[in-house]
Amino acid sequence: MKDQTILRQKQPRKNVEPLLDPNLFLDGDDNREVIRILPDINVIKIGGQSVIDRGRAAVYPLLEEIVANKKNHKLLLCAGGGTRARHAYGIAMDLDLPTGVIAAIGQATPRQNARMLQMLLAKHGGVHLLTDDFDKLPLYFALDCLPITSGMPPYDYWEKPPEKGRIPPNRTDSGTYLTAEFLGVRSLIFVKDEDGLYTDDPKKNAHAKFIPTITVQALLEMDLGDLIVERVVLENMLHAKHIRQLQIINGLKPGTLTRALNGEHVGTIIYVDEGPVSPSTHY
Repeated sequence: MKDQTILRQKQPRKNVEPLLDPNLFLDGDDNREVIRILPDINVIKIGGQSVIDRGRAAVYPLLEEIVANKKNHKLLLCAGGGTRARHAYGIAMDLDLPTGVIAAIGQATPRQNARMLQMLLAKHGGVHLLTDDFDKLPLYFALDCLPITSGMPPYDYWEKPPEKGRIPPNRTDSGTYLTAEFLGVRSLIFVKDEDGLYTDDPKKNAHAKFIPTITVQALLEMDLGDLIVERVVLENMLHAKHIRQLQIINGLKPGTLTRALNGEHVGTIIYVDEGPVSPSTHY
């Protein structure tokens, strides 16, 4: 008994009571690798205005392609809000409501879109994933399900005030990105109605130039008036542990999503400056 007590006393007290370490919050990252929770998952953001609002003609072919890819890839779908969300934001702004209330209102439309996508995909294993159900993702994938969730992060009344105006800076692009970063996934793909990033809105400016590849740093410096993803996504990428690259593709062109999932460079790749890499090697 005495020998056991001495042995216990000689054991190093590594990581004991870490909150008492005065440098824990001052030094920041300890440079240890952060685990990837689901490293073989592909997160796909389906744009609300660019895809879902277009109805059957746009949604059905894309869902058929998603189902076909489900055989070879594990997919997590995140739904955007679209025109209805923008309409709700406009009314809330006109009523002088604060940012937190606007963020809470913004939850409704992408959740509706997620439910519609889930019903359309139900026969293929589509399940609606709520915020509190993320711990069930391994079970859903083990059962060959296709989880679908809202892209809106659940900040609600606690949304941070934006630099300008009152529109929540963290909307469905941000929520989708944070989901991918949290899970440490294989790839993150934003499905839009354009081939990718342009120097301006190509729907309004015929002279807008297509940008196939660009660093986050360079894109932020360009300070474009029309960004294809929320600016906060780019800012978060600079501090991310896992998702330091994303891909933007045109979901209205059949086969583009398949090519992206297979690691091809289609659309636009935005990456932190260590360089773009394929999903197979990066994740």
